[in-house]
Parts: sequence; C-alpha cells; structure tokens
Amino acid sequence: MTGILTSAPTSVSQSLMLAEIGLLLLVLGVSAFFASKFKFSVVPVYLVLGLALGEGGLVPLSLSEEFLTTGAQIGAILLLLLLGLEYSGPELASAIKKRRSVGVIDFLANAIPGAAVALVLGWGFIGAILLGGITYVSSSGIAAQLIRESGWQRSELSRRVTSALVIEDLALAPYLPLLTALISGASAMTGLISVSLAIAMTALALVVSFKGENALGKILNTQSPGALLLTVFGAALAAAGAAELVGFSSAVAAFLVGLVLTGEVANTVRGRLAPLRDLFAAIFFLFFGLGVNPIDIPAALPLALLLAVLGIAGKMFTGWWLAKDMSDSMAWYRAGAFLIPRGEFSIVIAALAAQSALGGQIQTVTLTYVLLTTVASSIVLRLFRSKFEA
Repeated sequence: MTGILTSAPTSVSQSLMLAEIGLLLLVLGVSAFFASKFKFSVVPVYLVLGLALGEGGLVPLSLSEEFLTTGAQIGAILLLLLLGLEYSGPELASAIKKRRSVGVIDFLANAIPGAAVALVLGWGFIGAILLGGITYVSSSGIAAQLIRESGWQRSELSRRVTSALVIEDLALAPYLPLLTALISGASAMTGLISVSLAIAMTALALVVSFKGENALGKILNTQSPGALLLTVFGAALAAAGAAELVGFSSAVAAFLVGLVLTGEVANTVRGRLAPLRDLFAAIFFLFFGLGVNPIDIPAALPLALLLAVLGIAGKMFTGWWLAKDMSDSMAWYRAGAFLIPRGEFSIVIAALAAQSALGGQIQTVTLTYVLLTTVASSIVLRLFRSKFEA
C-alpha cells in the first residue's frame, strides 16, 4: 500500500511485472486492432499469442502468471454474464418453443460425433462426455461478432441462429455441474444434487426474468450507471465464487445473474460492461493458450482436424435445418457458418478437465480445434458474402 501511495513500486520485480503486463496488453490491443481491420475473429489471434508466450513458446512470460490466472477467471465470468444479459425469460421461452427440433438436431449432429470419437479412442465415458460437450457448443461471442460484422444482426436469419445458441447455452446449466462432479469423482448422489441444483437455479432465474423486471428496475437505478456497474459486476463475481464453493459451475452462475436482469437495466449494464468483458476475455483466451505447449500441437493436429471436419459438417447441417424454409437459398449456408466457430465454452469445458487424466491432451486438442473452426467460419463467410438486405 505504501508503494502505491508514493507511486513507487516496492521492488524491481514489481516494476518488471507491471511492465510485462503493460506490454502484454499493448500486444493484445494491437492484435485486436489488426484483426478488426481485416474483419477476422480475434479469438484465434489471442490463442496463438498465448502459444507464443507460454512454455515452449518464443518469449515465455515469467512474472505475470498470478495476474493472468485471476484475469482469466474474471474473463470467463464476464463472458457468461454478458451472454445472460442478452436474453430475457420470454425470449428464451419463445426460442425454445419455436426451435425445439433444432436443439435435438444440433445435439445429434455435433455432440454425438465428438462423444463417439472419444469412445473409439478409448477415452471412456468421462472422455466422451467431455469431447461431446466441446464439439457441441458453438461460440456465442464469436457468432455474435460475425453476425454484426456481416450486417445480418437485424434479420430473421440472425434470430434463428440466436435461438440455436440460446438452446446450447441453456444446456450448459445441467451439463457443467454434472461434468465437474464426474471429473472430481463425486458420488452419484452428489452429481444428482449438483444437476438438480443447476436446474432449480436456472428455473428460478427464468421465473425472476419473467416477473421481476419492474421490481429490479426500481432497485437498480439506471440513472447511476457507475453504481449499477459495480452492483451487477460484484453480484456476478460473488455468485460465481459462492457457486464454486458448493460445487456449482461459476460460469453458469454468472449466466444466471445476467439472465435475471432485463429491459433498461440489462441494456445499461451491457453498454458499461462490454469493454471490460473484451479486456478480460482477451486475457481468458490468452491464458488458455499459455497452458498449451506448441510442441504438443503436431501430435494433436490429426484428431483436431478430424473433429473440425465433423464439427463443420454438423453445424452446416444444423444451419440447413434452421433455414430450410427461408426464401433465401443461401440462408442455410450463412446460418451454418455463424454456428461453426467453437470458442469460450469449449475452452471452459477443457479447462474443467485440467485435473483429469485426459487434461493435457484435451486442452491441446481443444485449442487446435477452436483455432481450426474459428478460421474456417471466417473463410466460409468470406467465400459467400453478400450485401445485407432488410
């Protein structure tokens, strides 16, 4: 504290750590700038930077590990919080009601192939649950960015794609605590309690989202944006920490906090938290890349390529199912392209597996898989880009 007040770091190591963090953020910012300029997803860029700066990379980081660890946790929480803020209870109910069949098709076309590959490789039941989840869930963040960049955010196609993403995100509520229980070796009863708690909490959040807009709007004053930002961000962090203490997924807890906020409150918080999310999400993706040794990637590449081919085909089929009744003959192609990229959720799932016997292998395969699918989605959209028509 004395060092901060006197604006003088207390040691040379602290000075070097601050310089390292500053240079790291500068590199992330410049990289994001160029990715935006060339209309390319920043996620693979951050992952590649993580590879270059991690163990076995070109310039390994040595001083900022603690900062990056905490920043990555906050990044995952903010990603899920902002995702929850995008939806309201009525919107979720409507999406599920209209697109029930899409949820089934999406699961069969994407989760089952991943699980089957894991079983063929001899990874067992837990490996199948892990890999099935990684190949199933699209990246809502990357999909939303691609939709915005291509100018389709106000279209019927966008609404249909979003409904598929919502169904996937809701499926995470029971899936993540179940996976956590399986990896930790918890008893069947503990796993059942965790899943039941997840479902109950999700149902409660939906009820509050349906009924609580006016009440929350009175409590959370949008005329004090600074206080609103601190309140919501603090609530998400507290909920995530408390959730982990009881064996519940911190990511899902943050999602549920966002879900209960609707209307003007949600709009204000989204505007305030979006830059903070971008900052810590960059650290989250970078940190995941840091945990993978580039030397291990060539060995993981054949499996990642196989999964990418299956994943691209599965999401394109889901896109066709979503848009098969639309007048635009290319709508299904774009829908599939928006769904192809895997990102934050696949990485969250792989991170949960870090302590398992498959942890290192799963993380390397997942990082390579995320890179391949995010690059593929950008290429697919570039090949068949057309001007947006309202």
